Amino acid sequence: MKTTTIRNIIFLVLGLFIVISACKKEAPPTPEVPPVITTPTTPAGTTYLPPSMQRSGGNAALGEAFIKTGNFAYAGIPYPQFPLSSSTNELGRTGHNATIPFSYTEVDAFNGVKVVAPNCLTCHATYLDNTFILGLGSTTGDYRTDPSANVASLDAYISGVYGGTSSPEYQAYEPFSNALKAIGPHVLTNTQGVNPADKYALILAAHRDKDDLTWLPTPSAPIPAEVVPTDVPAWWLLKKKNAMYYNGNGQGDFAKIIMASSLLSVKDSSYARIVDNQFVDVLEYLKSIEAPAYTQTINSTDAEAGKTIFTNNCAKCHGTYGGTETYPNLWVDLNTIQTDPMLANGHMVSAYFTGWYNDSWFGIGGNAGKMVPHNGYVAPPLDGIWATAPYLHNGSVPDLVTLLKSPSRPAYWTRTFATTDYNYTNVGWNYSASTSASANCYNTTIMGYNNTGHTFGDHLNDSDRMKLIEYLKTL
Repeated sequence: MKTTTIRNIIFLVLGLFIVISACKKEAPPTPEVPPVITTPTTPAGTTYLPPSMQRSGGNAALGEAFIKTGNFAYAGIPYPQFPLSSSTNELGRTGHNATIPFSYTEVDAFNGVKVVAPNCLTCHATYLDNTFILGLGSTTGDYRTDPSANVASLDAYISGVYGGTSSPEYQAYEPFSNALKAIGPHVLTNTQGVNPADKYALILAAHRDKDDLTWLPTPSAPIPAEVVPTDVPAWWLLKKKNAMYYNGNGQGDFAKIIMASSLLSVKDSSYARIVDNQFVDVLEYLKSIEAPAYTQTINSTDAEAGKTIFTNNCAKCHGTYGGTETYPNLWVDLNTIQTDPMLANGHMVSAYFTGWYNDSWFGIGGNAGKMVPHNGYVAPPLDGIWATAPYLHNGSVPDLVTLLKSPSRPAYWTRTFATTDYNYTNVGWNYSASTSASANCYNTTIMGYNNTGHTFGDHLNDSDRMKLIEYLKTL
């Protein structure tokens, strides 16, 4: 097999496979911090989501180091076969990690072999207008191709290079291959830029024993065909949230919920405990990340007028900003928000997934996470909203103008996916609208991809709408 072909296969499977595991250092348990709960009066159609008990004692510096260089995977591609290089070193790493893209990490596999695998920055870091922003959700990922279609060729290549499937190098690679085969056929999206993370969660749950988390070659439940898209939220918003996910799901201990992504590679529940200790630090680091400041000129007069418009129209659900900040943590029911319902009713709120999670190692005992379905969506914090286009939970709206004027939203739209192709006036991606579906367009007529709902800005005139947007640039 030609070297270039193998390199392309490796690039494809690595680019579409996200693994998180941990190093082997034990950390002492940290005490829980009881939340202060005061139930406020909420607007019609909304429900207050109270805080959950969280562990204290996390170290943000250790969490940052773990995110950038920690052992996120105990399996992957043997380092000598990794085809990608980078001279930018955005994370300031050393050794081989200084020479590979930020979204990959060289780590020691469970048997000591040096391997490379994607890390969580595959989805949670990106460039915007030539600036690298750690914590900004990637909106350029392409999940339209099944990576498992090429795994048999990659298996044969790794086996051939290292003298068979019993070699240490192949053994370090094999769990990576198994996960690709389980996930790959089931996570294909209809367009570039959206993320199938919720489907990953369902598939991985089906391939894990709920008690000891050992890998099940045959899934314990049927895998549904639909793939519900999501837009990757910014990490800096997490510090304000009482529920992690768009639909109000994901309550309880946040560190335990975040580390569930280790199901891609964790050996069993004994190893998961090591991961869990690391994620107390990771959570502390995520809470330390701040939104990037708007990089262009802001009209201060219009922004001040826009603040009044925001206070009168938006603050009751999205909170207040500036000297004294508030965030109400309101879940908005579907009848009120009227956005696409598929994520609210999707994979992570299915009876199988919620039952599996809440009865599993993750949902029992101390520091438990909980999946609590809600039939609607949480009005998110708006810190750094200028940088987080496209908008709505499924990324169906390209800019703030169309978000706040729903009749102007394009049914079919395309963009270049160049991270410099940003519109600072309308605040969002430059796009081309069309009257019918075309190759790689965002087709909002597909269920899960609808751009309906959130019509709360429609009553504004164009002048006030732009003043409101000018204020949103300051958040």
